[in-house]
Amino acid sequence: MDKEEKVKYWLDIAEYDLETAEAMYSTGRWLYVAFMCHQVIEKTLKACWCATQSEDPPYIHNHKRLAAGCGLYENMSEDQRDFLETIMLYNIEARYPESKDALARKLGKDVCRTLIDKTKTLHQWITERC
Repeated sequence: MDKEEKVKYWLDIAEYDLETAEAMYSTGRWLYVAFMCHQVIEKTLKACWCATQSEDPPYIHNHKRLAAGCGLYENMSEDQRDFLETIMLYNIEARYPESKDALARKLGKDVCRTLIDKTKTLHQWITERC
């Protein structure tokens, strides 16, 4: 794949994951809303990495490292940085049984709507800069 194909690949699956987050929201599957929002941001950052770097993105899930690696982190607002930290937790916590119950208690309709809305906003912000 060339650079443009790699960027398109990551953005396409980020869009798919965003649609999946909305589908999970409509069925009340809050854990999966949060997990998919994490995936959207990770894949959008990997698209940006492909657009701005000569090597492929690393096999990591750390949003802060990905954002820093493609030159975005230092330009993010404090709110955007805080959101990266928040959404990054859902990758780990949504996957492991001992964390699922605690996480499920934190999530609900209003929290997940906010997660999706903030994810859409950050996804667009990243995409516009890459």
